[in-house]
Amino acid sequence: MLRETVLLAFREIRRNVLRSSLTILGIVIGVAAVITMVTLGGGATAQVASDIAKLGTNLLQVRPGQARRGHSGTRSTGDMFKEDDAEAIAREISGLAAVAPTASQTTQAIFGNKNWSTAATGSTNSYLRVRDWPLENGRQFTSGELRAGKAVCILGATVRKELFGGQNPIGATIRLGKLSCQVIGVLESKGQSSFGTDRDDFVLIPLRTLHRRITGNTDVSRIYVSAQDGVSTKKVEQDVERLMRERRHIASGKEDDFHVRDMQELVSTMTGTTRVLTGLLGAVAAVSLLVGGIGIMNIMLVSVTERTREIGIRLAVGALERDVLMQFLVEAVVLSSFGGLIGIVLGVAAAAVGARLLAVPFIFDPGIVVIAFVFSAAVGVIFGYFPARQAGQMDPIEALRHE
Repeated sequence: MLRETVLLAFREIRRNVLRSSLTILGIVIGVAAVITMVTLGGGATAQVASDIAKLGTNLLQVRPGQARRGHSGTRSTGDMFKEDDAEAIAREISGLAAVAPTASQTTQAIFGNKNWSTAATGSTNSYLRVRDWPLENGRQFTSGELRAGKAVCILGATVRKELFGGQNPIGATIRLGKLSCQVIGVLESKGQSSFGTDRDDFVLIPLRTLHRRITGNTDVSRIYVSAQDGVSTKKVEQDVERLMRERRHIASGKEDDFHVRDMQELVSTMTGTTRVLTGLLGAVAAVSLLVGGIGIMNIMLVSVTERTREIGIRLAVGALERDVLMQFLVEAVVLSSFGGLIGIVLGVAAAAVGARLLAVPFIFDPGIVVIAFVFSAAVGVIFGYFPARQAGQMDPIEALRHE
């Protein structure tokens, strides 16, 4: 019986192909939009988490000044750190994998007739460890080079490309402003972050080299702290704050003139934000499904009116009310389900193209596809029931008199 009812539904759909196509258009757009928005949102969330994870593992950043607060986005300034502060953190706080004092200054990198504006970043070998940044070629700094502030450098991938193209830069001498330094290594590329900054556009040199030969001071603008696996970054953060308050002589009750940022908290905040935005976009897209459902109900009411004599004949020859109701209800469900299938195909294709254009991962979620299809079928049931019920409750005599 159900098989015959479904076949009847397909026959009626084929009889009015154009009208049926326009009827399911709202369902198609709604399902495709939901799948596209949710899939792209999931890819964006994964991209943000991946970008922040590339900053380093179990990483905390210690910076002078208070964190940005309020709508103005301003941040109060504080005295710069010194190399001794980083050494104190490494010496007095347990559970740390590495500590890297860092300072930077914009400079001009020159090799032959090529030059490139970049950042000269002074630090130690611990910088590569806390940032989880392997070398593509060459070596790290020796302890003697770090202590003496030798003129040696490690290139980021962007600087290597701009100055040397496809050549091997190891052993070559470049100038950073007025400083001539020998290239001893090249870092692997990490590409652009989700915020649009080029992570590979810098030159790493020993911190003391930066202080003595470029900046002329001993300021440290940032201290990277990496906790060991299994050690709570929250505890490390509290220990660092306590130690820095002591070293900077901040009285009890006074606000810190520095701040510690736990990158895991940043991951949670950013991914939470993208998930909320994805949910909102998905909800907006789901409105199209409701619009499509109203379209199905409208067309089904028209169909009931057009087929009044057919309904009267069926009832007159012995068809039950539930048989007529089931016929029109199945027709509505078939329409909406067919629209759901087309929407799934278009949604997945649009999500794949959008992910490529936005440079985010394409993460296929079978769950959202199943939910979208079930929802589209449910729309057919909900909005098709009233026209089907109206058809089933017709008076056979009155239906047969209908012109």
